[in-house]
Amino acid sequence: MTGPTTSRWRIDASPLRVSRDFRLLFAAGAVSYLGSMFTFVAVPLQAQQLTGSYVVVGLLGLVEVVPILVFGLWGGAVADHYDRRRVIIAAEIGAALCSMLLLVNALQAQPHVWVLFVVGALAATFDSLQRPSLEALVPQTVEHDRLAGAAALMSLRSSAGFILGTSIAGVVASYLGVAVAYAVDVVSFVVSVLLLLGVRPRGRVSEDGAPDLSAIAEGIRYAWGRKDLLGTYAIDTLAMLLAFPYAVFPFVAEKYGTPWALGLLYAAPSIGSVIASLTSGWTSRVHHHGRTIVVAAALYGLAIAGFGLAPSLALALAFLAVSGAFDMVSGIFRQLIWNQSIPDDLRGRLAGIELLSYAIGPQLGNARVSLVAQARGLTMSIASGGILCAAGVLALAAALPTLWGYDVRTSPHVDAVRRSRARTATRDDG
Repeated sequence: MTGPTTSRWRIDASPLRVSRDFRLLFAAGAVSYLGSMFTFVAVPLQAQQLTGSYVVVGLLGLVEVVPILVFGLWGGAVADHYDRRRVIIAAEIGAALCSMLLLVNALQAQPHVWVLFVVGALAATFDSLQRPSLEALVPQTVEHDRLAGAAALMSLRSSAGFILGTSIAGVVASYLGVAVAYAVDVVSFVVSVLLLLGVRPRGRVSEDGAPDLSAIAEGIRYAWGRKDLLGTYAIDTLAMLLAFPYAVFPFVAEKYGTPWALGLLYAAPSIGSVIASLTSGWTSRVHHHGRTIVVAAALYGLAIAGFGLAPSLALALAFLAVSGAFDMVSGIFRQLIWNQSIPDDLRGRLAGIELLSYAIGPQLGNARVSLVAQARGLTMSIASGGILCAAGVLALAAALPTLWGYDVRTSPHVDAVRRSRARTATRDDG
């Protein structure tokens, strides 16, 4: 096998060239994610229009926490026991039904706020069941030496989709109505399912046992035994809990007297993420992944603090873009640790634990920033969270030295996964 070749800075796009299944997963996710951004913008905007309350907007994310806790872990066990492709498609259909319910509610003469909460919990359930299978399937479609490029491409897809989706959705939802935004999301799910049907089935990962509590416990024990993994989860959760300001973006736009800028506020972090992704060729030459995660996450927090204190919209958008760049760098190296060092037969369950870190954190973060804004003001809620994030990340790094010392060249877990995949490839060729 010949490894990927890239320039010093340019993103490695070779996974798209060499793997048909990765191309289909990439395309399906791009379409689905783009459509989901319309709902992402429309739901808090509709809640603001119906109630005008910081608290209601913040609590929209909080109702998703319980489904994520329950079905995220179970979804990880499902991913290790059933055909991951089928799980992904079934969950995608369920998410499409959720968007249809939002559309029906928006078309009513008097839309109900409670529908936003109920559908939010249902959508979180389907997302929690799908993400572990999706995260676990991607490494099965890409050679081990191309995982860095695959991680950067998947991150680029999300960032570009966020920019394009939120920018358009902000205009569509504000001027054409939230119902139109929900309708766009429904159509995107239809296209995504058609693309996913073309992915090659890979069958069950494990023929033994069932996705029960013992299977979940096995994954938790493995994660607990690796403090470097725990560190990646903890840092991501802490950063999102303390420095995730998205819930108050409608109020930030109102603060600057620029309601038209709502989409730009959502898009700005992803602009920084795209720039970081497109110049991610250097990531394959970094060996100390743990300390890179720590530094990037701390700088993310400081950038969010700058956003909260910015005296103008232009400066606020600049700080948001910088925060997105550092968040992307942290995310790329977290994915590398996960994809390069976790055994395939545990990947779904560990992806379920990973889901808890990057899904629950933003929901709790939305609630935190909204509640603090209600009590202490908008600026204080954002700036204080960013500063606490930077301090908390550094404290976690001090408490978890194995994360700070993680080196891909000497990790026995990386070596074991590489040898296992080499044996599998040899057997498949035979």
